[in-house]
Amino acid sequence: MGSFSFPQSERILKRADFVNLNRSGKRLYTKHFTLILKPNGQGVTRLGVTVGKKFGNAVRRNRLKRLVREYYRLNKACLPHGYDIVIIAKNNDASYLDLWKINEEIQNVFNNKLCE
Repeated sequence: MGSFSFPQSERILKRADFVNLNRSGKRLYTKHFTLILKPNGQGVTRLGVTVGKKFGNAVRRNRLKRLVREYYRLNKACLPHGYDIVIIAKNNDASYLDLWKINEEIQNVFNNKLCE
């Protein structure tokens, strides 16, 4: 059951890590999200989620962040290992997505772009 957890070691928490990824990471785009990836040299995949205030109140922003973290938690075995990944919500429509639509959209990006 431990493989489905989301421990602190798999989270990007420091601002410096976010800034470093933003400057030098590879960007992948979907309709609702921008994904930034960069190898981290640690052998563990880490996730950071960014949702700006333009998405409305804290309830909507936190719901979207919870759904993206849940996507990661359920699919981390299928994601590339040893990468830092930041998922940035692009537009206000993303706050109305459910887990299945988020799963479909992000998984398509990883399958299409990383396999090239």
